[in-house]
Amino acid sequence: MTPPLVESLAIENTTRIVLLVLDGLGDLPNPDREWLTPLEAARTPNFDALAPRCALGRILPVATGITPGSGPGHLALFGYDPVETVVGRGVLEAIGADFELQPGDVAARANFCSVDGAGVITDRRAGRIPSEECARLVARLQAALPRIEDVEILLRPGKGHRFVAVLRGPGLAGEVSDADPHKEGKKIPPAVALTTEAGAVKTARVVNALIARAAEVLKGERPANAALMRGFSARPHFPGFRERFKLRAAALAAYPMYRGVAQLAGMAVLPVGDTPGDAFAAAGKAWNDHDFFFIHIKGTDQAGEDGDFDAKVATIEAVDQALPALLALQPDVLCVSGDHSTPVPVKQHSWHPVPTLIHAPFCGADRLPRFHERNACAGSLGVFPSKDLMAVLMANAGRLDKYGA
Repeated sequence: MTPPLVESLAIENTTRIVLLVLDGLGDLPNPDREWLTPLEAARTPNFDALAPRCALGRILPVATGITPGSGPGHLALFGYDPVETVVGRGVLEAIGADFELQPGDVAARANFCSVDGAGVITDRRAGRIPSEECARLVARLQAALPRIEDVEILLRPGKGHRFVAVLRGPGLAGEVSDADPHKEGKKIPPAVALTTEAGAVKTARVVNALIARAAEVLKGERPANAALMRGFSARPHFPGFRERFKLRAAALAAYPMYRGVAQLAGMAVLPVGDTPGDAFAAAGKAWNDHDFFFIHIKGTDQAGEDGDFDAKVATIEAVDQALPALLALQPDVLCVSGDHSTPVPVKQHSWHPVPTLIHAPFCGADRLPRFHERNACAGSLGVFPSKDLMAVLMANAGRLDKYGA
């Protein structure tokens, strides 16, 4: 978690902070695109006008060479130590989907996939089926699988191919391996208890039965004819933004996982549409009720995972086009960054530092003409851990007292 020193120095103020997170923002030069990254290739006149008046740098989500998941990546942005503060992905998805988790529940992140006749995964995302199709399939599974042994099975659809699974019953535990190989060309592995504790053994058994029976129910479906599950976990408890930073924090995120991590961090989760313009408009409506706004943009990460350079450029350009509406709110501190890098050539999360921009009255002006990876390497912020970002933002917002006499 953020060093107690920062929390001990936190003071009230009327300033407002916006943390705009373009998920998976960082990228690598692409040899097929004149060695440009999507940030470099994108037409961003509004960011270009802002960048010379900003401080630029790069952040490390976990540590050098370590590839983060979305949960640790966001927890670090929120000032928690991502190594010490462990939260399972399933819990984040469940809370973000407005599941009221009960003591003893085990939650998992799940999604539909495509398998061939031999049970080998051909598409981990089932062609990114639309949310309406996901809802239909989840309803079918829920009707067919209400209970396994003495464990109630609770399913809720999410965005696209994703859904949430919650196991509710006696004697469960979350120390279970993923029923997901995390790549195509392999069969769905069985969940395995990670400890000898009886609860973990029972949970793994129930999960494997659930996966097998789901495949039977979905056998005639196309392209979503099987399910993967991962991130098994129970809900933890830790102090939130108001307690730690004296901030009234709000989150504007369309996807359940990100709403979930924000809620665990003590943020009010506000309704929001799918576009950057929707998010900025929602921030404007809540502007007088909060002084910290976490705004999440998913498209950059999705495009990176798909290896789609043009789609990542398009998402960045959509954010830039909508940016004047956010700037019109006149946040005292605006930070633009990402929870991790998802380079198009890599097609998944990576360990590369994330370009970061901070605009504030006293942040300094690096006079760099544009916001992208190469300029971030030359920026005055240098390279620093993501978990220290909140201290930088609060200092620029006049929300940290002086240390010592």
